[in-house]
Amino acid sequence: MKTLTRIAVIAAAIAFLVPFTSQNVRAQGKHPAYLHALSDLRDARAHLARPDGGALHGEERAAIEEIDHAIDEIKRAAFDDGKNIEDHAPVDAHNPWAGRLHKARELLDKAHHDLEKEEDNPEARGLRDRVIMHIDRAHHHVDEAIAIVDTH
Repeated sequence: MKTLTRIAVIAAAIAFLVPFTSQNVRAQGKHPAYLHALSDLRDARAHLARPDGGALHGEERAAIEEIDHAIDEIKRAAFDDGKNIEDHAPVDAHNPWAGRLHKARELLDKAHHDLEKEEDNPEARGLRDRVIMHIDRAHHHVDEAIAIVDTH
């Protein structure tokens, strides 16, 4: 009897979770660019983290905040791939700070490029535009940080 109850509970849980999984898979299949952008944004964020754990300057903090907003927008649209913010390509710890900033800018450019394609769905168009806005703002802050590093 206990085995039958366990099987019923497991079957109910699976039946409950399957629709959510299939919606997410369908969304990802239609819009793989969001997943590519999500990966690039995580990598850019990792490059902006100070390797020595030191305090970030205002431009770097602002860039990370905009990247976080862009990631949140993508996740809210159910294009979440289930990975956490720390899941990114390894960052070269020996790369000087200016090099890390340039790499972050390059990754932001890639994320922007992933999303700039035409969008048929008007609702998704709004999402895309908001994500691109956050990416562009982050890019601006990274450019400011690069200018500061280059003058010192």
